[in-house]
Order: sequence, then C-alpha cells, then structure tokens
Amino acid sequence: MAKAKPAVQKFRSFDGADYLKNSAMMLDYLDVAAQDPNPDVFLMALADVAKARGMAEIAKATGLGRESLYKALSPGAKPRYETIAKVVQALGGKLTIAA
Repeated sequence: MAKAKPAVQKFRSFDGADYLKNSAMMLDYLDVAAQDPNPDVFLMALADVAKARGMAEIAKATGLGRESLYKALSPGAKPRYETIAKVVQALGGKLTIAA
C-alpha cells in the first residue's frame, strides 16, 4: 500500500500594500517603520505605501521614473535623501525630527 502524500498548501506572498487603505494608515505605517534601526524596514514600508497609492502616480508626482523608484525603494538600496523626501511629499507626508 502506497503512502499518501501530504497535501501541499500554496500561500501568496505577504504584500503590505494590500492592507494600506487610506492616507492616515499609510502615514502611520511609515512613522512606525522609520523608528526601526534597520533602514531596510523604512524602505520596504515606503515601497509598500507607494505601491498602495500607485507607483506610476508617485513617479509622476516626484518626476522620477517608475523603475527608478522600484530600485531606490528596494531593500539594501541607498537612495538619496532627495528621493526619499520627494516620495514622502508625494504621499502627503513630511519628514520631521522630534525629541
């Protein structure tokens, strides 16, 4: 008698952009991610928010190419401050420093 193979479940990869429904939620998500000491966490959150809003729309608002944005916001990337500031501004946020 042959052994039955266990059923294999397939799961879709987690995509944070699927859960970001409004601007307030997006900006709160970025605020929390910015507090993580790992810069890749903020870049990933920024990419999630840009994707949720529409990467083409953010590219147009920033004057940057869509593909350039994907590259700049990928983990391990070293985007310029100017790029980050433009993306945050296009999302309706602003960069601040608080004590």
